[in-house]
Amino acid sequence: MGLRSLALPGLNLRKDTGGGSSVFRRQMHRLERLEALDAAVRVAEPRARRLVENGRLRRILHGDATGIPLHIILTDVPFGAWFMAVYLDLFADPGTQRAATRLVGLGVISAAPTALTGWAEWALAAHPTKRVGIVHAGLNAVSVLIFAASLAARLRDRHKLGVRLARVGAVLLVAGGFLGGYMARDRRGS
Repeated sequence: MGLRSLALPGLNLRKDTGGGSSVFRRQMHRLERLEALDAAVRVAEPRARRLVENGRLRRILHGDATGIPLHIILTDVPFGAWFMAVYLDLFADPGTQRAATRLVGLGVISAAPTALTGWAEWALAAHPTKRVGIVHAGLNAVSVLIFAASLAARLRDRHKLGVRLARVGAVLLVAGGFLGGYMARDRRGS
């Protein structure tokens, strides 16, 4: 008996052939229509628009020469640093703890330019995508604050607290990453 032949309520193991929609996509479409986010969009829009007023800077930030927006490239730095730190946190020796602390610090420092390039990308997005972007930015901002608290705890020799905070931050970072991936896919028209 194959897995596809199991009939479990609420579990659809059939490949989506375009007629249906995944739970994730349905949630994203709900976010795109959520008018409650418009107040935050209105506050952020003028500031984000200033990032892309200069045509030359806008072309660099949006990756016109490469086809890859700078934000997509920069996200690898904090994401990679933080997830490597979470991995190193599985080991208790002092050298590994120092390395994990340094990686958490690298992630916190690199979050600022990553966020700026994200806002530049967001500035030219369609309004429904901007709504998703507000939630994406909020989740990532909370992640940065949690990782900053993790760094502070680690620097004060409260390594176990720093590890726990990093794990919570990583969960939020994954959630924010899903939203970012959705927006990037939407930008490409896929």
